[in-house]
Amino acid sequence: MFTRVSIPTPFQIGAVNAYIARRTLVDPGPDSEEAWSRLVEALEARELSPADIEQVLVTHPHPDHFGMANRFAERGARVVASEPAAEIMRDFAAQLHAEQSYFADFFERCGVSRETAETVTQLPEAFLPYAQSVDTDRVLASGDSVTVDDTELTVDTVEGHAAGEILFSYDVQGRREALVGDNVLGDITPNPFLQIPDESGTRPRILPAFNESLRWLREQGHDRFLTGHREPVESPRERIDDILAEHDQRTTEVADIVSGGVTTPSDVMTALFGDLPATEYFAGMSEAVGHLDVLEVTGRVEKRESGGVFVYESV
Repeated sequence: MFTRVSIPTPFQIGAVNAYIARRTLVDPGPDSEEAWSRLVEALEARELSPADIEQVLVTHPHPDHFGMANRFAERGARVVASEPAAEIMRDFAAQLHAEQSYFADFFERCGVSRETAETVTQLPEAFLPYAQSVDTDRVLASGDSVTVDDTELTVDTVEGHAAGEILFSYDVQGRREALVGDNVLGDITPNPFLQIPDESGTRPRILPAFNESLRWLREQGHDRFLTGHREPVESPRERIDDILAEHDQRTTEVADIVSGGVTTPSDVMTALFGDLPATEYFAGMSEAVGHLDVLEVTGRVEKRESGGVFVYESV
């Protein structure tokens, strides 16, 4: 039903997958001339122009996935995304600045020097040219449906990789498939990226939520996942089991690190990954904090503050 188009990106992850079905486009890619040329070429091969696209579906609000949606909106396409994603995409610069403000302080409280924390949080400024803000025409929630080429796609919200993630499930030729964005990837374990506090002021514990979301998704009976990067996943349940096993193994590693004495998230990150370059700090800290969250939620560690820094001890 969907044709995969590999779109170049300037990011370390490499190419992103866009999907085309008749006049629907899913995750158009980053806003760059190279990406635009590749997508226009793919459309022309189907005797379509950008103005022929009627709707753009967005799985999650990361620049490599939604960045070019504005170009299609300007040509009359409606943009479809979840409510949290719509809020982010409406003013991506404001979202980025809110994240920079929060995480500069948060990383310092995790044991990172102030200078390093500010350097790390300023790096995403380079993403802004690739993520033009765009208004969402239709906001989706779990249980909603979208019609693509006479096929009904069912919407579900998921947790783990980004705020406002959704997946689109549908039946085709006797198989149950889903467009899953970066929630499940075939040969990469998706990053459980840290998120800023919600309206209640509470920081979301992303990795525990991700694990629960994956356990739910594993039981939904899909036969195939169309992913945001690289090849499709042909055995979804098996791949989810592998990801959960990797998460459990890393959580055990972190538990062993903490058992050696009072530990900060920065200590955990260094023990896991060594001396990371600044470009990898956010992903590294996300993983360290994520596994500490799992241990705290399950009662295996206790968290407190010492001198303004978060420290963890084994229970």
